[in-house]
This record gives sequence, structure tokens and C-alpha cells, in this order.
Amino acid sequence: MKQSDASKALQRLMDIMAKLRGPGGCPWDRRQTPASLAPYIIEEACEVVEAIECGNPESIREELGDLLLQIVFQAGIFAERGSFDMAAVARGIGDKMVRRHPHVFAGLEVSGPDELRRNWDRIKRDEKKTRPEPSFGGIPPHLPALMRAQKLLDRNQGEDTAVQKMAPVLLKFAQPDREIKLSEDELGQVLFGLAALGNRLGIDCEQALRNCTRSFSKGLENL
Repeated sequence: MKQSDASKALQRLMDIMAKLRGPGGCPWDRRQTPASLAPYIIEEACEVVEAIECGNPESIREELGDLLLQIVFQAGIFAERGSFDMAAVARGIGDKMVRRHPHVFAGLEVSGPDELRRNWDRIKRDEKKTRPEPSFGGIPPHLPALMRAQKLLDRNQGEDTAVQKMAPVLLKFAQPDREIKLSEDELGQVLFGLAALGNRLGIDCEQALRNCTRSFSKGLENL
């Protein structure tokens, strides 16, 4: 696709959104705020992931469009407030990608993937010195629970402790003649320990559970 085609299509979407938000526009769109729209971002992002996993390009295109609408919507609201606009959003992420890939854009030589990861982490740390983090360790609180647990553990090297706390709870299942009773906290420790185990094995727990859930759903459909 030519750059001009993409620019025209994006500008058209921005103009549509501005009309919906403007005088005589849509009452629902006009009363939305960044906070009221936030749940839709999560929902649309999840639908993009689902479309990707199904592997249908047309569905992926449509869901990416729905997610892009949310980005344009948010940027449009902040542009109305004089905070920033869509150009600033695109310029900012473009600058970040250039800054975080000095081996591509600045001629930095790297020995392999490990050094790439170290450079990436170092650059991120330097960036955070100039702005406050929005949440603990820069990890959003609204991430799916398993995904957030793995990220927190990865940042703090707490896998061993989490697995150790899980072990005595799991021992209850090794006593077949005893009625199993688990509190919410104990079950949470098991799930957190499994997230730690996933980190140790290099397995994305969120993806693993999604795959298992999808297989289970297909099995139900075939009944």
C-alpha cells in the first residue's frame, strides 16, 4: 500500500471521528471520555488476539480496524483538550522504535539476542528516569492475571519462592482419602506458583491456558 493511501485512510477516519464528536454529531460519541472508553480498548485488543489465533485475514483486518478506532477516538479527545493529537502519538512511538533499535538505526553492533535484550532493558530504564511509571514496575494492573503475574515474577526473580509456596498446597491433593478444602488465598498461591513455573520453563501461561480452553470449547461443540 502506498504511504499516501494509508495517510488518506487514516485522515478520513480521524475526520469521521471529529464529526461524530462535533456539533450535530452522535450524542453517544460526544459524551464519551477516556475513562469510559478504556474497557473497549481491552475488549477490542482481545478480539484482535482471537482473530489472529483463528488465522482469518479478513477477521484480523476488521478487528485491527476496531482497535484503531479506539486509538483514534482517544487521541481525538485529548486533541480537543489541547493535550496531544494523533500525529504526536504516531511520532512518539516512531521515535521510541528508533531509539530502542540502535543496532538497526544507529549502527550499534551486537553479539546476539542476549545483548539485544540487555540493550532494550537498559534503554527502557533510561526512558523511565525521565517520566513516572503509571504502575508498579511499569506493568499495567489491568493485564490478564496470569500474564501480569508472570511479568511481575520476571521483573523480581521471585519464581523459586512462588513455587515453594505452591508445593504444600498441592500436597493436599496427594491424600486421596482426605476431603480437599482450599481457601481463595491458597488457590491463588497455586496459580501464582504455576505462573512462576511457566517462567522457569519459558512457557507463556496465558497462551497455554488459552490454547487449552480453545481445545476444550471445540470438544464441547463436537458433543
